[in-house]
Amino acid sequence: MKHFETLKSLLQQEKEEDLTQFIQLVQQRPLQERVREGYTWYPLKVIQAGFALGEKAFIVVERTTNLNQPHQLRSGMSVRFFSQATHVNNPEKTGVINFIERNKMKIVLNSKEVPDWIEFGLLGVDMLFDDRTYREMEQALSKVISAKGDRLSEFRRLLTEPKQEDQETPPPPLNENKLPTDLNTSQQTAVEAILANKDIVIIHGPPGTGKTTTVVAAVQQLAQRENTILVTAPSNTAADLLTERIAEKGLQVVRIGNISRVDDAVIEHTLEALLANHPESKNIRKVKLQAAEYRRQAQRFKRTFGSEERRERNQLKEQAKELDAWAQTLEDRLVDEILSGANAIVCTLVGAANPILNRYKFRTCIIDEAAQALEPACWIPIAKCSRLVLAGDPFQLPPTVKSRDAAKGGFTQTLIERAITLLPTRVFLLQTQYRMNQAIMNFSNNWFYGGQLNAAKIVSERRLLSLDESGETLTVFDPVVFVDTAGCGFEEKMITTANARAQSRYNQEEALLLREHLLQLIAAFEHSGNYPDIGILSPYREQINFLEETLRNDPILGEMMVRSTTNAQCQGSKKKYAPITLNTIDGFQGQERDVIYISLVRSNTKNEIGFLSDYRRMNVAMTRAKKLLVMVGDSSTIGNNKFYQALLEYCEKNGRYQTAWEYMR
Repeated sequence: MKHFETLKSLLQQEKEEDLTQFIQLVQQRPLQERVREGYTWYPLKVIQAGFALGEKAFIVVERTTNLNQPHQLRSGMSVRFFSQATHVNNPEKTGVINFIERNKMKIVLNSKEVPDWIEFGLLGVDMLFDDRTYREMEQALSKVISAKGDRLSEFRRLLTEPKQEDQETPPPPLNENKLPTDLNTSQQTAVEAILANKDIVIIHGPPGTGKTTTVVAAVQQLAQRENTILVTAPSNTAADLLTERIAEKGLQVVRIGNISRVDDAVIEHTLEALLANHPESKNIRKVKLQAAEYRRQAQRFKRTFGSEERRERNQLKEQAKELDAWAQTLEDRLVDEILSGANAIVCTLVGAANPILNRYKFRTCIIDEAAQALEPACWIPIAKCSRLVLAGDPFQLPPTVKSRDAAKGGFTQTLIERAITLLPTRVFLLQTQYRMNQAIMNFSNNWFYGGQLNAAKIVSERRLLSLDESGETLTVFDPVVFVDTAGCGFEEKMITTANARAQSRYNQEEALLLREHLLQLIAAFEHSGNYPDIGILSPYREQINFLEETLRNDPILGEMMVRSTTNAQCQGSKKKYAPITLNTIDGFQGQERDVIYISLVRSNTKNEIGFLSDYRRMNVAMTRAKKLLVMVGDSSTIGNNKFYQALLEYCEKNGRYQTAWEYMR
């Protein structure tokens, strides 16, 4: 019980720090300062308005100044849409960013109407502090602490102080159902363990080992035995991917959550879309429209207003109320029919607190990407199930914690990390990876995974090749390259915003060197036009901002730039370039590219490496590459660290170790 009391205290510290930072960064700043720091878009114009599913209004806005400037707003954030016009009453609406692309943003409003004050201009969008996540986590912990004599109390014991028998080898696989033939041995073992699971199973999935494939295969098998499986993940992106993959298997899947945070690719599987497309929904809409008409008639202005008019108004209001209740009853019945008929319900961890799910209990709950989730959030769906599957990789990035005190107190430790330590025989490691050339894989394999991973034959020797017009090989690229900037005078620089908390670093010369290397790489594919897709990563947001500006101003690279992290083909380019995507390492987790560049940035006389000291960040970055990994950094700064010393030695022995002087003109 002590663990959960401590966890509750740490959660409160994190909430207070998050709110404090938000107030300092946003709320207390003058408008122009908020705009300059990227927490506000102003001024802007509305270029489109309409209605989304779920009867919510949406707007698409576009910046009219500060074009292409970096900002802090991201998809899924809560925002305040406002007007500075002085003669407008209540000139603000809240909403959620549905998507954001350079200077355009779509916001789904928490309203059924587009505000009429948009025509008066002076419009802007402000970041909002959203405390709902904290409230749901606090309630979940309170529920765990107070649980007695039920399944939740048993989970609490298992994940704090398991008995000796809990740590013994779980029962053998059932082998009752024939598993998909496309699963490898370790994946089959993991799926069989999930089917035989009595309480908790942990699936450890290193990069490229098909963790999501394994989870989806398990859902397929469980669907033959159970009514509905609850499948969750910490982020909307991960939940959307699970929805898409489960639907591809022909299963009936329902995506629960705020529709403004759901990707368009899975919109048809949302509860709102399924309700809207159901034959009965037409009748419900008719009832709602009739209720709205009665309310409109009741509010109609009359010159004379006596007892008869009052009686008529009250009667209309009562009829509208009755129709609303009827419509709600019909809708509840329809929702229950849809959810009960689903093989899987998919949502985020916090989304599992949706009141719609309150009356449901699930036999199995799967938490995917559990290593990226704060422990309190995991207990929200756990409270709704009788057996649990945790899937993830604790050697990739943990969830972000803003409070240093909370982090020191252990708030960054995830539930899956504790479960692996407490229940080691319940852990099933996926051992075959399908993403990386073996040389790219091996450093992480040896450092993080004890050499237990194997590269599948299809990828183990796969190399990046450039061909001539006839298809003959011109260049075979070494899979791992380190370009050393030591002795070149490439000093890092720090940028500090008005708030001393908000700092980032960049290295201008290192960025220009990376650009030169990139141009030479692209030139090697001019003959065939068969370009690889490329990702450029850095631990520091400011380095990504500088690289983005630098590459956009290049006549060749500018055509290849894709600001979002999708893998779409470049539009408008005369040549068939594959896209270049840029992101921080933290923002790129879960993705992959043929070629990955990593700009390490740090170059100083004190050998300080900052973010780079969390080796999991480098594990994520290096394992995004399929065919070619290029790292650019200063060995004199990072080389005193045991991890980076080992990495440099690995590159010398198993890859290509270059000096920056080879690329300087």
